[in-house]
Amino acid sequence: MHISASAALWFLPFVLPICFYVAWSDMRAMRITNYAVMTLFAVFVVVGIVALPFDAYLWRFLHLAVALVIGIALNAGGVVGAGDAKFVAAAAPFVPIADLSRLSIIFAATLLAAWVTHRAAKHSPIRKMAPEWESWNKAKEFPMGLALGGALSIYLVLGALNGAA
Repeated sequence: MHISASAALWFLPFVLPICFYVAWSDMRAMRITNYAVMTLFAVFVVVGIVALPFDAYLWRFLHLAVALVIGIALNAGGVVGAGDAKFVAAAAPFVPIADLSRLSIIFAATLLAAWVTHRAAKHSPIRKMAPEWESWNKAKEFPMGLALGGALSIYLVLGALNGAA
């Protein structure tokens, strides 16, 4: 992995709670809040300056801009939700461009696991633990925050364990 283990370790304690909140919020209300997105961005701004070399830190803001433009286009086309697009943009600076293919594989696996788990839970007694969750009642929509937050979390954990020196 191209992310340094030290950078991943710096980011993890701040990013994991946000990712859990995003997954929970999206399952509960089918919304990724602006508060969560802005908090994730703020974590990068504050922690990134310590965790990354300064030139890499500055270049990562370009990742955010590119992901945001792509996300806006996909949202305008009805492919993804606005919260999903904003979360991806806020998460983009945490990932070096060299790890994009690795992150894509992690996301694909996480998306499949999240979808299967969510659908299985929807039709099991687990549903009774949170009967008011809006995601249970959506036939064609899926709380993508579950997969997005999961993928970023898994990526950073793997980076902490297997990242560059």
